[in-house]
Amino acid sequence: MGIYLIVILFMLIGWLVSSQLKRKFEQYSHETLGNGMSGKEIAEKMLHDNGINDVKVISVEGQLTDHYNPLNRTVNLSEPVYSGRNAAAAAVAAHECGHAVQHAKAYSMLQLRSALVPVVSFASKWVQWILLAGILLINTFPSLLLAGIILFAMTVLFSFITLPVEFDASKRALVWLESSRMVTGAEHAKAKDALWWAAMTYVVAALSALATLMYYVMIYLGGRRN
Repeated sequence: MGIYLIVILFMLIGWLVSSQLKRKFEQYSHETLGNGMSGKEIAEKMLHDNGINDVKVISVEGQLTDHYNPLNRTVNLSEPVYSGRNAAAAAVAAHECGHAVQHAKAYSMLQLRSALVPVVSFASKWVQWILLAGILLINTFPSLLLAGIILFAMTVLFSFITLPVEFDASKRALVWLESSRMVTGAEHAKAKDALWWAAMTYVVAALSALATLMYYVMIYLGGRRN
């Protein structure tokens, strides 16, 4: 019963953190940057300042869909960030460029995460079905559930490896925003606050995944005892 409560608790915390993140970005999106630059311009300036000339900044649909794609070397910014001229847009644009800088500098944790992508993609595709079948057949074929747990553990590992990658990208972004004087002191504080809440969504997701993994492990151990 305890593990159910933990999972539910993390789901609730995840919802609260996500809601707070959206609220912060909405709040900071209405405050125009003093330099008047858009997220696209901020991103291009950060890439240029770091000697990165082979990465394109493009616009993608959706909200909070921003990401860096190391395969085609693109910084993908959602439309509100791409054209936005505010602290939230500056923070997100610089953060995604932080990943581009990590890539250019061969940041070890990013390389490790990238190496796990094929494994995690395979695990994510099949793990739900294997876990379900394993639970149904726990008394006759417990090894199936164990296989599902191992696959799910890979996704949990990926979630935790993602944490230092995200925190490091935010750190690079905030240092550059300050050193390049792209933002004022007040704008920097807002950018830092927005990125902190964004990082918390990854922390909660990782802890929630770990709690879920523990739940499956307990089912497996209970089945073995029976």
